[in-house]
Parts: sequence; C-alpha cells; structure tokens
Amino acid sequence: MALILPHRRPLLGACLALALAVGSLFAGPADAHAIVVDSVPAPGAAIAGPTADLTIRFNSRIDPARSELVLQRPDGTAAPLAILPQESDDRLDAKADGLTPGEYSLQWQVLSVDGHITRGTLPFSVSAP
Repeated sequence: MALILPHRRPLLGACLALALAVGSLFAGPADAHAIVVDSVPAPGAAIAGPTADLTIRFNSRIDPARSELVLQRPDGTAAPLAILPQESDDRLDAKADGLTPGEYSLQWQVLSVDGHITRGTLPFSVSAP
C-alpha cells in the first residue's frame, strides 16, 4: 500500500486534473441509442392490404442480426417477421402478408452501435379494400 504524504496531495490532485483534461481532448462524440427517424407506414397511418412493405429507419447504425420485428394483429396474436437483407445499415425492412382490415402494431427491437438495445411500437391500421 502506497503512503501519500500530506505535502504531496496537491501534486497528485494536479496530476489527476491534467490527465482528465488531456483525456477529454481526445474523446470522440458519444454514440446515441437508435431512435426511429422514419417509418413506412408512418405511425397512425392507414394502409391498404393484404400485403405491406414495412421499413423503419434509425438515426444510427443497427445490428440486423440482433434485431427483431413482430407484427401484432387485430385479434391479439403476434407474428415475428423476417428481416429482409438491408439496403442500408440504419434501417430494417420486412414484408407482411395476409393483412385484413383492423388495427396493427409493429413492435421493433434493435441493437444500436453504442451497445444498447432499444425498442418501440409503431401503430398503423389496414383499411378495407
């Protein structure tokens, strides 16, 4: 165990302050959680069925291998959706088939580049043809 003599404490404090100041000069911008910036359909939108192309675009890169999309149907059942190959590293695409009129929600969960999982729900409706 090191012994810090009283007359050396100011020097230790100055060294720590200098180290923190120098470290902050080289720190990059903090990564942000993935936040939805656009979606098709838009939240609350009414679309025509029975097939829909679904897209969610985020403000940062996401890991599609650790992402999930689940469609909540009007009858309360849920169906996981296959995530299609990505056109961009900040979006998820899927296709939903067999949509009947009613209220739906697309539940999403993604792993963002900052290592955090974010999730949310996008409600939409399917209108009668």
